Amino acid sequence: MFKNIKSDLPASIVVFFVALPLCLGIALASGAPLFSGLIAGIIGGIVVGGFSGSKIGVSGPAAGLAAIVLTAISTLGGYENFLLAVVLGGIIQLVFGFLRLGIIAYYFPSSVIKGMLTGIGIIILLKQIPFFVGYVQPKGEGMFEGVINSLVNVNPGATTIAFIGLGILILWNKVLSKKGKFFQLVQGPLVAVVIGIVYYMVTKDSSSLGLSSKNLVNVPVPEDLDMFLGQFTFPNFAVISNHEIWITAFTIALVASLETLLCVEATDKLDPHKNVTPTNRELLAQGTGNIVSGLIGGLPITQVIVRSSANIQSGGRSKMSAIIHGFFLLISVILIPSLLNKVPLSVLAAILLIVGYKLAKPALFKQMYDLGWKQFVPFVVTVIGIVFTNLLLGIALGLAVGIVVILIKSYQNSHFLHIEDQSNGATKIKMTLAEEVTFFNKGAILKELDKLPENSYLELDVRKTRYLDNDIVEILEDFAFKANERNIDIKLVSERGIAENPSSYIEFFKLRPKTA
Repeated sequence: MFKNIKSDLPASIVVFFVALPLCLGIALASGAPLFSGLIAGIIGGIVVGGFSGSKIGVSGPAAGLAAIVLTAISTLGGYENFLLAVVLGGIIQLVFGFLRLGIIAYYFPSSVIKGMLTGIGIIILLKQIPFFVGYVQPKGEGMFEGVINSLVNVNPGATTIAFIGLGILILWNKVLSKKGKFFQLVQGPLVAVVIGIVYYMVTKDSSSLGLSSKNLVNVPVPEDLDMFLGQFTFPNFAVISNHEIWITAFTIALVASLETLLCVEATDKLDPHKNVTPTNRELLAQGTGNIVSGLIGGLPITQVIVRSSANIQSGGRSKMSAIIHGFFLLISVILIPSLLNKVPLSVLAAILLIVGYKLAKPALFKQMYDLGWKQFVPFVVTVIGIVFTNLLLGIALGLAVGIVVILIKSYQNSHFLHIEDQSNGATKIKMTLAEEVTFFNKGAILKELDKLPENSYLELDVRKTRYLDNDIVEILEDFAFKANERNIDIKLVSERGIAENPSSYIEFFKLRPKTA
């Protein structure tokens, strides 16, 4: 478990500094105690990280649930009543996992998942601009309104250290990280945060460059153990017969499971090592985490793409990076809350701007456009839906458009593959794809490919295939990486010719679905 600690430890530090402001911000947006967000972050790292089968996924409080939490606290008559719904929601997630409902993740097209990542990236960029320039948004101010108002209410001190932090991050990422092991171990975000603390201490008496308490992290500072334990809130089991509690619990379970499964799919696509997360086990881990979080006063937990992508981009290799980041959150809350309260929010915003940009690179729009309208339209609809409405509605709109696109292709084949096992020395397997293969077939294809034995020979026949979805091409691309590790030789037979162990399926099919 500790064999990748040289990669996981630096990554966990980055995830910690990304998670800290998100835990606090999501709690604030949810109308819940700020400490509840930190509890969810700690449980998401230590408990969910320990039970999860994901090597690079990170769990914690999710922005997508903030609106549900805000409404539920008011509707259910108090935070203690809401916590019971969180516990029951976790139990329902355990049932989902035992019923093996994790397969739903395979029924979302790649274009929608990439649109989700891009939409979240754009929202991160927009929401961090006010923090970056030191503008304190009044309660109830919208995202776009906040961006516009922040541009005419710039705080010189906050903006100065934000640009310094951004410069450090870019320098570290582009230049210094390639100069030696020291710069790989000591990550840019950590240096930016330390410089931010130093800047605050040096300029705190300056009227022009100093930072007010509103421009700094604000976590509770307990004076003793009793005050620390007093921050925990416990569920009110007396209202368990209230049907609204159960409705909220099911809503939390359903939405949290869907967000988690979509994040798992997206995270696995970002993973350079092409690990595959067991989705049913992930539901069990998330359910366990939500039960524990609800019992001690925490917000609902999901696997979250921002922290997961930060983990991947920082070189995380195993679940230890997620677990260690949870311990960092716990240690920081106990030992150094006063020091954390000296970190400028604008520096944390600079870190998140980098994360947001990596998720929503302009080059991705061109890449999706080059794949054709069948990929580009659902992608754009998902992005626009997420940015202008909310996460779930945006995904639903993108999925609806994706289904319409598939229906236009009029696929009807239910049996899309045939496997022939001819044992003669090495196992030879022939797989013939059907006339039309779409993203709905991802789950079954992945299952069959994962079952292939080591040291075997696969003949993949696509001569009869008239429509091959880009999602399936990506699956074959990812499988080529695994096949090399498992000593599986692949012979690709198509109307374009025969290819032995092709290096790139995307290039072979010319970056677009195969058509007649």
